[in-house]
Amino acid sequence: MSYYWKLILGDIIQYRALILHYSASFSEIFSYTACRQLSQMFLAILFFHTSEFILAIVIHGRSNVTLSSLLISAHYILAMIFSLAEYIFEIVFFPELKEYWVISNVGLAIVVIGEVIRKLAILTAGHAFTHLIRTHRHDDHRLVTHGIYGFMRHPGYSGFFIWSVGTQIMLCNPISVVAFAVVVWRFFAKRIPYEEYFLRRFFGRDYKEYAKKVGSGVPFIN
Repeated sequence: MSYYWKLILGDIIQYRALILHYSASFSEIFSYTACRQLSQMFLAILFFHTSEFILAIVIHGRSNVTLSSLLISAHYILAMIFSLAEYIFEIVFFPELKEYWVISNVGLAIVVIGEVIRKLAILTAGHAFTHLIRTHRHDDHRLVTHGIYGFMRHPGYSGFFIWSVGTQIMLCNPISVVAFAVVVWRFFAKRIPYEEYFLRRFFGRDYKEYAKKVGSGVPFIN
């Protein structure tokens, strides 16, 4: 066999080996690990948003609820697409990253904790809880300081922050854990002062005293 034929044969063998290698890597998308973690993520998102919508209807009435109560925005969709893209990339090329089940299970527990905190906030506040910031005080708008609001001023925001970061810990997505934490925190760092400007106008000294005693519930936001 000539030298050139040996080279061609060697290239063919290497090419076939490369195809087999990447075929095996892409099969990780359908592995037990991926199916379990992605199923947990899908169910967490489905439960979060459908329960938000149902509670909004129960508390405020169907005529006062729109699809905005599902809390699904363009930025939110992009964040979830980025999260999914990171997961697929890592499980194909670095599948061992997804096998830290202790971390994944801790993330699942954090998701549940965040969900519980947010739903307690909604149920405790009742009509006072809205998905859009009120800039005018309504007759049924009251200052809620009991229950979970006795431990944090914004348990709804705290719950969502915990839930969103927990979803990425559950997926063992290191980049998205940091990205979600930073982006969601920055969002609330702007939203909370804006909302509290109106709350101080609505409730005056009562809210100022309440804010002195109780933290916001979101780390590093007073």
